[in-house]
Amino acid sequence: MIIAIVAVDRCGAIGKGGKLPWHYSADMKFFREATTSHACVMGYNTWLTLKKPLNDRLNIVLSRQSQIEAQDSVVVLRDLNSVLSLTNYLRCDLFVMGGEQVYRAFLPYIDQWIVTEVPLTVQGADAFVPEDYLEGFRRVDSKQLEEGLTVGFYERVLE
Repeated sequence: MIIAIVAVDRCGAIGKGGKLPWHYSADMKFFREATTSHACVMGYNTWLTLKKPLNDRLNIVLSRQSQIEAQDSVVVLRDLNSVLSLTNYLRCDLFVMGGEQVYRAFLPYIDQWIVTEVPLTVQGADAFVPEDYLEGFRRVDSKQLEEGLTVGFYERVLE
């Protein structure tokens, strides 16, 4: 299953200046719990924001950059089709974790969205989820986190 996981502000912002424009420990804890033991695909810029590979997860970096240091639990793939073909061999879910271009590329293949609703409007945000990203999905559940955060769970509506 391909699951997109994202935290968005009230206007769909996900980044500012190459970073998350907020820090909520409740969201970080939720992200860790949801993605542990699974594969996480991210773009090169998202990879750069991490201090190290995500523990207990297969880190897949979607990039044409070749200077990413080879490490255990890190795979660098050059294109979307390479990642999609890898999903046939995974024994876990694939979590799409950004950034903007990666969400956009995977949009037709996403089975579920997990969306943390951040109660802010970030001024000067420069990265956003795709417009109408939840079109064709329905909310099936929600969960309250600490710090005033709500997580919505969405599944693709099969026609």
